[in-house]
Amino acid sequence: MSDTPSNKRTELAQLGEFGLIDHLTSDIKPMNSTTLKGVGDDAAVIDQGDYVTLVSKDLLAEGVHFDLSYTPLKHLGYKAAVVNISDICAMNGKTEQLLVGISVSNRFSVEALDELYAGIKLACEKYKVDLVGGDTTSSASGLFISVTVIGRAKKDEVVYRNTARENDLICVSGDLGAAYMGLLLLEREKQVFKANPGMQPDLDGYDYVLERQLKPEARVDILEKLKEAGIKPTAMIDISDGLASEVLHLAKDSGLGCRIFENKLPIDVVTGDVAAEFRIDPTTAAMNGGEDYELLFTVNINDFDKVKEMPGIHVIGHMLEKAEGEYLISNGGSLYPIEAQGFNHMRED
Repeated sequence: MSDTPSNKRTELAQLGEFGLIDHLTSDIKPMNSTTLKGVGDDAAVIDQGDYVTLVSKDLLAEGVHFDLSYTPLKHLGYKAAVVNISDICAMNGKTEQLLVGISVSNRFSVEALDELYAGIKLACEKYKVDLVGGDTTSSASGLFISVTVIGRAKKDEVVYRNTARENDLICVSGDLGAAYMGLLLLEREKQVFKANPGMQPDLDGYDYVLERQLKPEARVDILEKLKEAGIKPTAMIDISDGLASEVLHLAKDSGLGCRIFENKLPIDVVTGDVAAEFRIDPTTAAMNGGEDYELLFTVNINDFDKVKEMPGIHVIGHMLEKAEGEYLISNGGSLYPIEAQGFNHMRED
């Protein structure tokens, strides 16, 4: 059977993850007036009067999103829930319900799945989210986890990706690059173990970056701080694929250009030390590492005095008119085009 009526075959790698999404969804038009936002943001937005319902979903596949040789199942369950809760945070909303679907092979025991669900339940308990359903089916190979989250926000408080404005400040929560450094450490120890199963992992002193990789947190606290300060972001996204990828989303969707300052990037000391071990520029880790699940957002320039004093929030750049392009200003003052080099599904190795 041919791939298309014309027998033409386009390889997925030619489009990449985001190109494929655009290709498959570009002609989708909402048919219901209650669908305020469909494809193209961290969550769909459904009209409920003064409030909106926010819905988001992620699929995690063994061997693609996680490696069980170094990822405890309880941590995996926790992370699977949190990364979805983070999507609702990126819309300035609160997650209220969560559904889990798993496809699992018979190499997993009931006790193993108990561990996975213990992590999911722990995340639900911490973030006050109800686990309300899901589905379970068999798998011919490996483990697949599908999580759907449902959130809520006041209609006038929802924040989208495409609403940044010229001269807005670009801000980020927390620090960047740590999760990627944690992943590199785990992969290194995996290779050492494969070469010599008698060797014990050497992970002392790396707790911070390992936790950032294995047990991320959704930045609900940042939303609370912004609200207390009377600041509503003009646009927002969470950092799952790397700062470079996400800031390009904000710029493209808002029809703007941007500048990011290298000397303003928040990088933890441990992240810098591990980057040095792997001979990686910490800026590269911060820009392209991914899986930090921090919030990247823009605010009106008039809020500078407020936001600069807020702990855990860093002003790293500003938005410009589209013709100015998207650039990183290095410590030496040179301009480098921002390119999304983080993990991209469908891309060939």
